Amino acid sequence: MWLPREERVRWSDIPNDRILEYDAGSGEVGVYRTGVEFTNGRTLDHSGAVLQCSHGRRAIERDTGGEPSIVVDRFEGHRLNSPNDVVVAHDGAIWFTDPPYGIHPSGAQGHPGEEEYGGCYVFRYDERTARLDPVVTDMWHPNGLAFSPDGSVLYVSDTSALWHADGHHHIRAYDVVDGTCRNGRVFAVIEPGVPDGFRVDAEGRVWTSSGEGVQVYSAECAKLSVIELPEVASNLCFGGRDRRDLYVTGRTSLFRVRLN
Repeated sequence: MWLPREERVRWSDIPNDRILEYDAGSGEVGVYRTGVEFTNGRTLDHSGAVLQCSHGRRAIERDTGGEPSIVVDRFEGHRLNSPNDVVVAHDGAIWFTDPPYGIHPSGAQGHPGEEEYGGCYVFRYDERTARLDPVVTDMWHPNGLAFSPDGSVLYVSDTSALWHADGHHHIRAYDVVDGTCRNGRVFAVIEPGVPDGFRVDAEGRVWTSSGEGVQVYSAECAKLSVIELPEVASNLCFGGRDRRDLYVTGRTSLFRVRLN
């Protein structure tokens, strides 16, 4: 995630249970915080505060610099699985994915646990009413998510191929109508690898991580280009004062690509 005020990139190092930051001015990488309960994706809310997914707390948190506070961690009385990625809609509602990666018995990305509500959903949370609604329930392992520029389409990646031989490695698109999702369809099948994290730019193009680096698609599903990297890409964001720097996290590295 790009922090415009600080001009820094912040991302999660899940296996080592820490958050790292890259200072675009100095070029230095530092540890922002350790012992963070296996945080994953994050975004900024409309006030500029950081919202982040916690595998360990099985929650969406708000981080304003001190101890993070829990925004939501239960659905109908049951704990969430392990929120993975989060975005904020134009109306301020918080949308997030909830796959099971952080509760796997291995404990590699969190703490072993059970799927308490019986699924892996995409949720919409309205802080004003404290209402949590499942908006996508037809995916195996929803992972990354992003809105089209006008908010009329929600894109969600399914990375169930990581765990299942017959699992998926695609991005689905849904029409957003009054806070609900309709007309789900496959937008693009990503290979090699899986579409972990991705972003949509101001022109509506989808930039997704993959096994070969970053793949770019038009809003009409046409594959436009590939930015090859020496590592499998896991997530990405646009940064810099003009948002023309593409930052990509890999297995062991952070890459910066200057866009034309």
